[in-house]
Amino acid sequence: MISDTAFLAHDHAPASTPLKRGEAAASAPTPGAVAASVNAPAPELGILRERFSALFQRIADTAAEREHTRTLAYAPILWLKDSGFTALRVPPQWGGSGVSIPVFFELFQDLAAADSNVAQILRPHFGFIDRLLIDRDAATQAHWLPLAGQGAVFGNATTETGVGAVGHLQTTLEPDAEHTGQWRLNGRKFYSTGTLYADWVIVVARSTTPGQADDVVNAIVPTELAGVERLDDWHGFGQRLTGSGSTVFTDVLVPESSIIRFPRQEPTPLVAYFQLVHLATLAGIARAVQRDAVTYVQARKRVFSHGSAALPKEDPLVQHIVGELASTAYIAHLAVNDVATHLQAIAEQRRAGVEVSRATLDALELRTAQAQVAVVEPVLRAATRLFDVGGSTALEESRRLDRHWRNARALASHNPVIYKARSVGDILLNEAEPVYYWHVGTKAN
Repeated sequence: MISDTAFLAHDHAPASTPLKRGEAAASAPTPGAVAASVNAPAPELGILRERFSALFQRIADTAAEREHTRTLAYAPILWLKDSGFTALRVPPQWGGSGVSIPVFFELFQDLAAADSNVAQILRPHFGFIDRLLIDRDAATQAHWLPLAGQGAVFGNATTETGVGAVGHLQTTLEPDAEHTGQWRLNGRKFYSTGTLYADWVIVVARSTTPGQADDVVNAIVPTELAGVERLDDWHGFGQRLTGSGSTVFTDVLVPESSIIRFPRQEPTPLVAYFQLVHLATLAGIARAVQRDAVTYVQARKRVFSHGSAALPKEDPLVQHIVGELASTAYIAHLAVNDVATHLQAIAEQRRAGVEVSRATLDALELRTAQAQVAVVEPVLRAATRLFDVGGSTALEESRRLDRHWRNARALASHNPVIYKARSVGDILLNEAEPVYYWHVGTKAN
């Protein structure tokens, strides 16, 4: 296991200084500026694509080499921060672009096509921003959204390994006996996606106060704070650069102002949003598979003696496979756009002050689960069929075409698709309610 401090000593460490707590208040916009920025129109998709196209190409051009040498993606994350990409969903009054959900996910698919590792790194970051928007607590938004608007990146420390009971968190947050209004955070997390690259980490912990029932809360702490240790010990064969390893918290001092008590167990569009990030990343992988197949075939001159043309690109069998790959990318894109459009409709309804019905939220959750079931297997199949367009040169490690299948397989394993398919069937057959929250652990016999 290698600590984060070891990586920070290398050339690919981030060059920017993480934003500190309190910086948002120091640079808060004036009331007049807020009023003007609220009414400012969000940039159109075409303008944004033009703005980010060169950056996405730069990320794509270096993706295979990063994968081959396992060079952590500090540089691409810094480029995205500096470009304003990480603030796309932040409302203008807090320094962001305030783009709609469909526009954001179009751009997110572009990023995922360039490098799905980099897209997955930012899943907790964008999920946190939209959670603040969905929760609609003005004070919490005013505290954290300006930081995101200035470029701060948020990571994740939610899941724990081991044999703990389902739903029981071993990470604790306890009142500090010596400091009023301060808490002590202790625990160990795994699957800490993005935290190696983040300025802040969102920690799900069990709040324990004498004489009170335990509560599940989110503690948000700077990643460079004393007692926070980030380990690059992710050992999965996919998503090798996402920093999804361990984060250890040892007597980390957390002020009350950095603890968020989000509503829990209530139906919410946030679950669909987080799943949509996975779907958009899969759609980006499908587009990358199509792109790499076309690039490979167009440049290839060698053919098999029993082939059907003088050039691979003229071979009907190769053309057929490329057509299949492109069709998978097309359907995956449609699925992402469909879910994003429905999420946007719900966001606009809530923004207008109309409370969203349970039936609408249930329909969104069903739609998102169906999209996952529909997209996962075709994308995995496309990432395998990619190798049928050529010969042994497609297997060269320098190309790292295998990364597409490995990364897609890892994504499909996070929220296992078999349970989504079962949930869809149970809803349709038995009018069951969608499962909005789930946990991992062991069940008593």
